[in-house]
Amino acid sequence: MAEEIKRSGSVYGGVAEPCAVVIFGASGDLAKRKVIPALYDLAQHNSLGERYAIIGFARTHMTDETFRATLSEAAKTISEVGPIDPAKWEQFAANLYYVTGEYNDQDAYGALAKRLGELDEEKKLGGNRLLYLSTPPEVYPDIVEQVGRAGLNHPTGPTAWTRIIIEKPFGRDLASAKELNKIVLSVFEEKQVYRIDHYLGKDTVQNLLVLRFSNGIFEPLWNRNYVDHVQITAAETLGVERRGGFYETAGALRDMIQSHVLQLTSLVSVEPPASFDATAVRNEKLKVLQSIRPFNLEMVAQDVVRGQYAPGTIDAKPVPGYRDEPNVNPNSRTETFVAMKLLIDNWRWAGVPFYLRTGKRLAKRTTEIMIQFRCAPHIVFRERDVKPNRLVLNIQPDEGISVSFGAKKPGTEMNIGNVTMNFSYQQSFGNGTRSAYATLLNDCLRGDATLFDRGDSVEAAWSLVDPILDVWSAAKTQGVPLYPAGTWGPKESDQLLERDGGQWYNP
Repeated sequence: MAEEIKRSGSVYGGVAEPCAVVIFGASGDLAKRKVIPALYDLAQHNSLGERYAIIGFARTHMTDETFRATLSEAAKTISEVGPIDPAKWEQFAANLYYVTGEYNDQDAYGALAKRLGELDEEKKLGGNRLLYLSTPPEVYPDIVEQVGRAGLNHPTGPTAWTRIIIEKPFGRDLASAKELNKIVLSVFEEKQVYRIDHYLGKDTVQNLLVLRFSNGIFEPLWNRNYVDHVQITAAETLGVERRGGFYETAGALRDMIQSHVLQLTSLVSVEPPASFDATAVRNEKLKVLQSIRPFNLEMVAQDVVRGQYAPGTIDAKPVPGYRDEPNVNPNSRTETFVAMKLLIDNWRWAGVPFYLRTGKRLAKRTTEIMIQFRCAPHIVFRERDVKPNRLVLNIQPDEGISVSFGAKKPGTEMNIGNVTMNFSYQQSFGNGTRSAYATLLNDCLRGDATLFDRGDSVEAAWSLVDPILDVWSAAKTQGVPLYPAGTWGPKESDQLLERDGGQWYNP
């Protein structure tokens, strides 16, 4: 791996063509914490392009110089990929520019178009443009429509390209997702649209496809004949922090299950694609989402659990409950935890339960996929405590894969113990840290949409979540179970597995 990086000059996919990157919402937190540091990282790994310009667009009034100074201060403390080299930052910052404007002001987009034209000619960018929506979702329609009116959606030459990255949440229910898709696709072609989910930029998520489809020892076992059940956990120890106002309108089901967790579910259970290209992979992911058994009232009551964190302890420090957080309704019924059981009604997975859970203020920060295999027939060792085999993919914070199996303990007695083989990305491939955002930005710049969502998949995910939201909305007097911060959620979530004779895998 180290030799491959040395030859290519990058830990990312390769060098992009010259282009202009426009970041809408460039004065906001996401741009400062994720997008700009990711672009800087690409530049340092020779993956941004030999020539480039990054234009911030936002309502906050700034000049090019103040924009550069603001980002320089932010970059000192927020880089995901290690300390910022001051000399390299100055070289990168020389390519930063800024346009002030309201998101619905047509004149501002005219000024943006003029600035793009000037920079394109000055830097010889070939007319290539990447538009990044790093704004609150409520202004997505305004930006897309104004981009269309300004003609910024059309490539400027026969070999030029224009692409747009749209951050989640893509809608807040099925109806709004369809409406947003309609607006976006009235201005852009689907092949120009990149709906980003940063989870898919993580090495272990991508390695899931490699693990399955390049190793003969795993794929033959990846079906209902050998898999007992699958667990997917996305747990955080943090609370809502300063995002109480946003979280009150979202909740864990919208914020995590509809996007991140269902993305992981589709990658775990996807059929082998005909080839590893965007169309083939995304077609198979869509088939999985369409095969998940839809929820009705009875299934929501039985197979979906929500919860909300109460005061508790994290890392030996007391923390407040959700209702005590800033900008949160003291009588809030918003869920900060969701656990659910899914069934995928296709030939490969019929009868295999998928258990999903996500939550804030849980016992440990971790995102992982646990595949538990069926127990071997206990003919020889029926009197021994033989544990089921497990394959665990840890996506964060420590990316890696582990396999557990039974082995004889030392001694004269036939005692069986459970042992684990571990693979760590850091130990095997060194300390080359990759930013998930940088990985996905590089893919987009090179026109690789494999790890981005398509409009029909977004709508399929919302169609699964919508009935749950409808049931919860109708049950306005029903309380939300509380769980102390620092635990693994409400006791009701344990019952999801206990009914099937299992339990959650808690690392």
